Amino acid sequence: MRTSNHLIGVLNFLTFLLSVPILGGGIWLSSRANNTDCLKFLQWPLIIIGVSIMVVSLAGFAGACYRNTFLMRLYLVVMFAVIAVLIGFIIFAYVVTDKGSGRRVMNRAYLEYSLEDYSGWLEERVASDSYWGKIGSCIRDSKVCAKMGRTINEVPETAEMFYLRHLTPIQSGCCKPPTECGYVYQNETVWNLGSGLMGANADCTRWSNDQELLCYACDSCKAGVLASLKKSWRKVSVINIVVMILLVIVYIVAYAAYRNNKRMDNDEPYGEARMTKAQPSAFHL
Repeated sequence: MRTSNHLIGVLNFLTFLLSVPILGGGIWLSSRANNTDCLKFLQWPLIIIGVSIMVVSLAGFAGACYRNTFLMRLYLVVMFAVIAVLIGFIIFAYVVTDKGSGRRVMNRAYLEYSLEDYSGWLEERVASDSYWGKIGSCIRDSKVCAKMGRTINEVPETAEMFYLRHLTPIQSGCCKPPTECGYVYQNETVWNLGSGLMGANADCTRWSNDQELLCYACDSCKAGVLASLKKSWRKVSVINIVVMILLVIVYIVAYAAYRNNKRMDNDEPYGEARMTKAQPSAFHL
């Protein structure tokens, strides 16, 4: 019994430490929501899960160290709920970010993004007028496009240099027109009409050299936000999966410690059932 309690105490201390990366992942998503991704409600489930794991780990640690059956019972119930919520969050994160990826364009190092490649709950939420007004304003206020400018020996980079850059999804989708539109590069955020026919993409007419407009109203910008969210969520999900596996291991050991505590409370020797004590057999080998 002591071995199980000591082990669960150590594992809960480690789990408490591991809750820090989960909480850190939520804070990281929050910082990206403020500066890059601009979708501010997605980080809260992760922050709540991280805080919950911290609290339940402390309860489990106390229950194991002081052999408090009530705390251990509370720990098991809450830990089961936390594991279930974490599993649900991981599944949800993968489902809503399952579809969509960047498209390669000839003679370009960066990818381009189309809203047609995305679908589902997250796409509908990002593309809705009620949300996109706030998201577009957030991207504009973050100055992500204004920060794209580069100079080589105080000389602005050429079109050929720009085409070799690996842009982020938001830079590619929001700060320049789609390549198929046929605009001619002047600098990173100024593109002029070409002599050829303009593409059929509706974003071709939405593009503006006005630095307050650019392609913030474009479907490609919405697709860029979705691609950026997918990348962020997948990184955080890796941490969540590792912690979930550790939590399941801790839960199994905690349950064994809880059973031992109950056995001690009932004055039952280890390996001997209560029914055997109440009605011992008349025959002994």
